[in-house]
Amino acid sequence: MLPIALYTAEQVRDMDRCAIQDHGIAGYTLMERAGAASLLVLRAQWPSARVITVVCGPGNNGGDGYVVARLAQEAGLGVRVVAATDPKALKGDAARAWQDWQACGIPLAADAAEALQGTDVIVDALLGTGLGRPVEGGMAELIEAMNASAVPLLALDIPSGLNADTGAVMGCAIEAQATVTFIGLKQGLFTGSGPEQCGRIHYSDLDVPAAVHQSQVPGAWRRDEDSLRCLGPRRRGAHKGHFGHVLVVGGDAGMPGAVRLAAEAAARVGAGLVSVATHPAHAALIPMARPELMCHGIENASDLDALLDSASVVAVGPGLGQGAWARALWQRVSQWGVLWWWTPMP
Repeated sequence: MLPIALYTAEQVRDMDRCAIQDHGIAGYTLMERAGAASLLVLRAQWPSARVITVVCGPGNNGGDGYVVARLAQEAGLGVRVVAATDPKALKGDAARAWQDWQACGIPLAADAAEALQGTDVIVDALLGTGLGRPVEGGMAELIEAMNASAVPLLALDIPSGLNADTGAVMGCAIEAQATVTFIGLKQGLFTGSGPEQCGRIHYSDLDVPAAVHQSQVPGAWRRDEDSLRCLGPRRRGAHKGHFGHVLVVGGDAGMPGAVRLAAEAAARVGAGLVSVATHPAHAALIPMARPELMCHGIENASDLDALLDSASVVAVGPGLGQGAWARALWQRVSQWGVLWWWTPMP
């Protein structure tokens, strides 16, 4: 089962440093563990695979790839390795991984296009979580060739070309059937285009101590069906006043949809009372479809005060817009302190 905590790429890099510097785990040890975990996933998901092609990039993600190639070779698989950049330029642990692969005595594939054909699985070890600009040039061409190969793709840590924080495709990205990610789950695996690019997500904490994860406060939390089963049975004598009051602020003129959906979602997940503070033009319309929502037409920002006084949680932003009315409401809510910021205005 996957953890529910999600982290930014920088947070995961900090955890990696914590494991190395504070807990004495060598960086190359972590790289070997990542390679071993990846090979286990590959053999479990594609047990009939006999030949694999590992495409390695210029950094530690490429180093992970060279470890996978070496371990697969030792396990008796046929292995082809494509180097996207000159491996002699690698540094640190990635350079050591390349040197250990070299010791196997098997040369790099001379032709990338040929190496991508007639193989059972392609391992994407091109680009890691540090990608900061769109992929272009020869790297983009290689990613497109891998996607077009009709061969299953396993991505190491994150599909190359996917932003680890936002899930945005940076020009182009690997379309993996499976992704094995390490130490901490990255936000971008589950947001934006992440789920579509990653395929099935596998996770290994690389056996780092729990203190490594405790060193960071997650940037977000993943919620699945099991984790949403958090509402215990309610007493028979309970009433809606016992379960909190959510106030949703938004919906400028002509934009009632988002604020209604947000309020409806709050009611569905267990809020006792849900109020909507919206443009007066919508105040009578929303209850016609959802009578359980208490709607208030807000002319002036001061009209929010009584609602804010009674709210347990405030969500502000859906359909709010950027006009004078929206800015006045935003500023008023900001003065009161909001527990849930929805979509910050510029």
